[in-house]
Amino acid sequence: MLMPFGILSAISQPSNDTLGALVPQKDNIITSSTILQIENLGTKINTSLPELRPTISADGNLLFFIVQNHPENTKYQSIRNSQDIWFSERDSNGNWSKAVHLGEPLNTYYYNAVFWISPDNNRILIRNAFDNGNYAGNGISMCYLKKDGYWSRPQMLNIENFVKYDKGNQNGAVMGHDGQTLLFYMSEEKGGYLNDLYVSFLEEDGWWSEPKSLGKKINLKKYNETTPYLAPDGVTLYFSSDRKGGLGENDIWMTKRLDSTWQNWSDPVNLGSPINTSATEAFFTLDAGGEYAYMSTELDSHGESDIVRIKLLEREKPDPVIMVSGNVYNKKTNQPLSASLIYETLPEGTVAGNAISNPTDGSFNIILPYDKNYSIRAQADKFFAISENLNLDSLVKEGYKVIHKDLYMVPIEIGSVVRLNNVFFDFDKWDLRAESHLELKRVVKLMNENPDIVIEMSAHTDSRGSDEYNFTLSDKRARSVMEYILSQGISPHRITSQGYGETKPVVENDTDENRQLNRRVEFTIIKN
Repeated sequence: MLMPFGILSAISQPSNDTLGALVPQKDNIITSSTILQIENLGTKINTSLPELRPTISADGNLLFFIVQNHPENTKYQSIRNSQDIWFSERDSNGNWSKAVHLGEPLNTYYYNAVFWISPDNNRILIRNAFDNGNYAGNGISMCYLKKDGYWSRPQMLNIENFVKYDKGNQNGAVMGHDGQTLLFYMSEEKGGYLNDLYVSFLEEDGWWSEPKSLGKKINLKKYNETTPYLAPDGVTLYFSSDRKGGLGENDIWMTKRLDSTWQNWSDPVNLGSPINTSATEAFFTLDAGGEYAYMSTELDSHGESDIVRIKLLEREKPDPVIMVSGNVYNKKTNQPLSASLIYETLPEGTVAGNAISNPTDGSFNIILPYDKNYSIRAQADKFFAISENLNLDSLVKEGYKVIHKDLYMVPIEIGSVVRLNNVFFDFDKWDLRAESHLELKRVVKLMNENPDIVIEMSAHTDSRGSDEYNFTLSDKRARSVMEYILSQGISPHRITSQGYGETKPVVENDTDENRQLNRRVEFTIIKN
């Protein structure tokens, strides 16, 4: 099936997905405030059949969901309560297209669902474990968008000791926007219906860590915690629970993570009416802006259950985030590249997330919280990335923003010039700042993996200051970078240094922005 794609959402059951015994309470639930805040997505999406488990893209323009018992479902007559994935797209006027059945390989003989769509629009997380497209049991699988516009065959995620925790009659998962955090709901009790919430993390070898309980404040004894959704800020968690203090059978609750242990949380808060009713609420998900939520409900529906959009109040929203949107290009040819992306916090160098660029046009989207600085780069065979940095800790939190930032990759060949954007010095100094080490270790890695490469490390200034001063400063900076690389075990005959002062500008020195572009450190491959 040809299509572009988008962002995230949640959950699965080995039997089938339902909302439970929803009982519309129109007389005491529907009010003027409800009508203003909750919007049914209409008959192009909702039918007389159950529509369940919405998954919305980052920009809010692509919606995946389940339709139950539809005649076009893959195994409509073979499975009781057949469940397949359908989708709809929203145009620039805000109108949704008529829902379309997704087809294979995402819809199979088994119960089907979308758990998550990546903000880079190029990955999709689906229900069940598949080995090269062949069903392998309960679990979670990833599909990738291919150059021909079709999804790849699903491949299961390898999760340590997953079967130890997946013993109940329900399970499900959602991935965080960072691409390296998984949240689950499932039961360790065989055949159990009381679920707890767990977290797992992507490891260096590509496996996922053993699921870890989110702690006693989230997982209450004798209560059912299900359908977790981790907001784009990576901190705010929404989930469904039948704990005390709710308005109905299951309600949506919100809590915030207080540290990196995933054990300490703020007291969960019930989102109240009109989101929660005397019925059951679940399958709660957001767009990247955090302004709108989507969920399934039987309340005031066209049929058994419908997909609705909810305009959130300020107290119900997660923290604002920034979407970085751009394309990956070959620096030499300006042609788009398919690449994996990695972003790290500065100065620590901690991996903060991953993404991939579109195989056709090199486009990508990543979601970044405020209050941190980041280094972003692409990765592809036979290329070295020009990394970019984003200083977000200096920005005022004015709400959701979109920033455009293209990424470039330089082919590893003689004559290639690579700008090192994340090498830093204090004003009028040549001593390397600590946050430069992350960038320079990439150069060391390149030289270790390509033992025949010889490079010249150079530094450049803008036109302010005397020629002699600029030459001396740039020469000392280039030497400082070279000495760090030598300290990492690179042979002296493989690297030289040179300061060029202001003699090789890349743009005119007529604005502050241009002068900043001219102040740079770069290396040239002179032998390979």
